[in-house]
Amino acid sequence: MNRQKFLKTSLIAATAFILGAGINNIAHSEAASINTSGIKIGVVDVNQIVSSSAQVKALKAQQDVKKQELAKWLDTVKADIQKQTSQENKVKLAQKYDKELVKKQEANKNEYIKKLEAIDKSISKTINETAKAKGYTIVFSKNSVLYGGDDLTQEIKKIVK
Repeated sequence: MNRQKFLKTSLIAATAFILGAGINNIAHSEAASINTSGIKIGVVDVNQIVSSSAQVKALKAQQDVKKQELAKWLDTVKADIQKQTSQENKVKLAQKYDKELVKKQEANKNEYIKKLEAIDKSISKTINETAKAKGYTIVFSKNSVLYGGDDLTQEIKKIVK
């Protein structure tokens, strides 16, 4: 009985191996036919392009200035609240300033997101235009490709600056 189970298991394993090898060969032959059919693949390290972008650096600098301005405003707010003589006035003023703080933070966040999206569109457009001009059919993020593809990162970095 154990011998029969062993034979069945061996037969199933051998069949699976043969099928797997056949599928693997088909996949390789299809990949070879794809490569010869004119598909040109490029890769781009988007993180490298973004980190070297002058637009992104300027946006970060703007955000730093806004954070400093907000910190100064908060110092003024604290001083104003401390000047109040009654606890009731302190609470009312603190609530008023809390609402203002939320509005300021939301406005800063929305402005940052809007500018970041514009930068993202600009970089994507540059990648797209460069790829089309160079005849690339597909461009992948370099992080998602283990092997292959022409690296367009340096060329696009020069354009994006």
